[in-house]
Amino acid sequence: MRYRTLGRTGLHVSVIGLGTWQLGGEWGRAYTQAEADAILDRAAGLGINLVDTAECYGDHLSESLVGDYLSRHDRGRWIVATKFGHRFNAFMDRTDDFTPEGARRQLEASLRALRVDAIDLYQYHSGPDGPFRDPALGEVLDRARRDGKVRHLGVSIRGTGSEVQAREARQRGVDVLQVVYNRLDRRPETEVFPHAERDDLGILARVPLASGFLTGKYRPGARFPAGDVRGALEPETIESRIREAQRVRESEVPPGVPMARWALAWCLRNPRVHSVIPGCKDPAQVEENAKAADEAEA
Repeated sequence: MRYRTLGRTGLHVSVIGLGTWQLGGEWGRAYTQAEADAILDRAAGLGINLVDTAECYGDHLSESLVGDYLSRHDRGRWIVATKFGHRFNAFMDRTDDFTPEGARRQLEASLRALRVDAIDLYQYHSGPDGPFRDPALGEVLDRARRDGKVRHLGVSIRGTGSEVQAREARQRGVDVLQVVYNRLDRRPETEVFPHAERDDLGILARVPLASGFLTGKYRPGARFPAGDVRGALEPETIESRIREAQRVRESEVPPGVPMARWALAWCLRNPRVHSVIPGCKDPAQVEENAKAADEAEA
């Protein structure tokens, strides 16, 4: 495994992180604790030390599975990142809550679920600019840091992007930006990375496989079942992404290199990216993701 310093936090993060949205049950299956343990065990064995979860991956369900594991293993080897701002109602149904009191409640619930005294990276979760700029919310987050419940603040910028949140991050005490970044979506290169470079902010790249389109396994005409997040896309968008991924595979991916591994390494070849956080269904996918660490240095 390779490691990079996450901006001005001083945290040395593995360039391959572990995304855990799937543990909340919205990837089409429920996970047992034993299955979550197997994924986390394999990640640890491969040198992965960053785990990224959220309050609304299930009703703190993903956090609880991670927390149960942490309670039985070496908490100190993990950099634990989670988020706030959404209340889980049901499958793919969330209510925004970026109020100061909501943030306080969510933080306490996350600390309980994760079974930790402090969260290494606490992230504003894909919210609008208004609450992000709210001084009362800022005071709640500052208090959490002063009390030792949160070590660093981050912003997980929504997929449509917010140049404001990147530009004003440092003045609001934010050390890390999490962005959608992949070979099919390069907007952060102009909208986010210049601000991160100026202010020495860490960058985490989520959706590095473009929701699976950069695995190379989909062909024109593919359709996704109800409940699959890609099923919400317009058919024209799905077709366009599949065709663009095919073009990339034919013109950019070296022969013999799995496309998914190449796609993760592609993100990491940008020096502004400190870690990518792909999800995974099982330990075998964790192992395959980890191989991109060496591919990025090739």
